[in-house]
Amino acid sequence: MTTFVLVPGFWLGAWAWRPVTAALRGHGHEVYPLSLTGLGERAHLARPDTDLDVHVTDVVNLLRYEDLHDVVLVGHSYAGAVVTTAVADRVPDRIAQLVFVDTGPLPDGTANVDFNPPQERERNAAVVAEHGDGWRLPPPPWADLAAGAADVDDSVVALLGERSVAQPWATATSPVRLTGAWEKLPRLGVLSSFTIEQVREMAAAVPLCQHMVGDSWRYEELPTWHWPMLSRPAELAQILHRARPTA
Repeated sequence: MTTFVLVPGFWLGAWAWRPVTAALRGHGHEVYPLSLTGLGERAHLARPDTDLDVHVTDVVNLLRYEDLHDVVLVGHSYAGAVVTTAVADRVPDRIAQLVFVDTGPLPDGTANVDFNPPQERERNAAVVAEHGDGWRLPPPPWADLAAGAADVDDSVVALLGERSVAQPWATATSPVRLTGAWEKLPRLGVLSSFTIEQVREMAAAVPLCQHMVGDSWRYEELPTWHWPMLSRPAELAQILHRARPTA
């Protein structure tokens, strides 16, 4: 049996992991899907000062109060880029393996927003100012994003429209602070919207992607849109099941 902690990215809560959670528990694993502060069933806790440190503390406290050790810590998108990396940096002794779902770690001192091109940053900042009371980023138009994905059906779009909520913007703009302790841990990258070859190219050309290659990495491709836990949950669960530590 392996202990998995599943952390969702922007706009989503633990609910987004439900099919993956059920499949992993069917294999006999212990699984903790987590809603970060201000998201999912914790949406009512969102505040303008809900930042990256709050979300890192959410996960660290789960590990502490549930007394979890030898954890496979899985982060999707934003959660992998900053939350998962920072948690592993704070409590590496509790983590057996890191899994980055369609994402990768950001270097010390960078924020989630730094990964976006300047035009996208400006556009998101304008949306926050005009439609998010100056501190929240509303969910994207899910139907438009799903239009180009052959394996995303109307039920997924409806679920996202019903349950996704605005993301506290400070979580995107506050930088991650790392000591490097996380770098000793083995890592699996599950790639859905880009390929292994593209990862190698980005790591060579983009400083923000410098930590995405090396001997500590393995990669598996699961082609779909950016949210494989919703479009291909059974396959993602199988990848996680196979990736569990064997020692």
